[in-house]
Amino acid sequence: KKSEETELFSKYYTEWKGGSDSGNSYKTIPRFYYRLPAEDEVLLQKLREESRAVFLQRKSRELLDNEELQNLWFLLDKHQVPPLTGEEAMINYEAYLQVGEKAGSKCKKFFTARVYAKLLHSDPYGRISIMQFFNYVMRKVWLHQTRIGLSLYDVAGQGYLRESDLENYILELIPTLPQLDGLEKSFYSFYVCTAVRKFFFFLDPLRTGKIKIQDILACSFLDDLLELRDEELSKESQESNWFSAPSALRVYGQYLNLDKDHNGMLSKEELSRYGTATLTSVFLDRVFQECLTYEGEMVRSITLTLITSLHPLVQIWLQKQTCCFPKHQKSYLWLKYLSICLT
Repeated sequence: KKSEETELFSKYYTEWKGGSDSGNSYKTIPRFYYRLPAEDEVLLQKLREESRAVFLQRKSRELLDNEELQNLWFLLDKHQVPPLTGEEAMINYEAYLQVGEKAGSKCKKFFTARVYAKLLHSDPYGRISIMQFFNYVMRKVWLHQTRIGLSLYDVAGQGYLRESDLENYILELIPTLPQLDGLEKSFYSFYVCTAVRKFFFFLDPLRTGKIKIQDILACSFLDDLLELRDEELSKESQESNWFSAPSALRVYGQYLNLDKDHNGMLSKEELSRYGTATLTSVFLDRVFQECLTYEGEMVRSITLTLITSLHPLVQIWLQKQTCCFPKHQKSYLWLKYLSICLT
């Protein structure tokens, strides 16, 4: 009996003390941190790249293709429930579930009670618009496609794009945008720099050097950029689109007119002629104190950030952000925000 007591004492003492027996439970806790491979760990880097590529390919195959979207529209149209609301075809919850069963496994995530409730408005029969639901599906598919496309340029695989990553994305996107067909290839580098400045000015105000892919998808800038796929885009839409060829050429013309010595950088004197020469010497002194310069001249990327901040649409946005502040504080806040973006 004494030996049994000693054995039990030793067992419980070991467990309570944190001995080897109690340590077995930690084997079931999953690993939550994976160190990124170092630059000299070539094999680990290649393994990470290949695994990410396979993962993104699998996610891409899970998306609806054009044929499957057409089939979904056919099924929705076939199961519409009268009466019509104006000219809109409607569908009730019972028919909605029937379509979900017939549409296939890829569509299953769209046919939930939560999605139906989101799209349910004021129909007296408790129905939803077929067109609104189909547009919802199309938007979701587009967002996932775009996220996968952006993730291909995420070298670190952390859900962020660095400036060079975004530059590569936009550079390879240019040939797919009909509205930019007229641009010379020699102009591509300036166009890419102009486009990237807009993204980083708004989405990276603290100058971390990277932007969340989620933030890119959430803002309207990518929509504006991809709007240039429309071959019949109106002149008015092009004029108001920062990423259009006319807008980029206008900025390029401003830059060339300021750069009198054509060395690719702007001095304080050259920048003072911007617009209607309304930039005061005090303002310019402060800007040149904050931003990185080379022998007293501002490089192109920082100049484009400044031009972006002085754009009328950006000024309207900044005024909205500071509308609740007294007038004497607005100028200080704007300069503070600009100094953060330029450093």
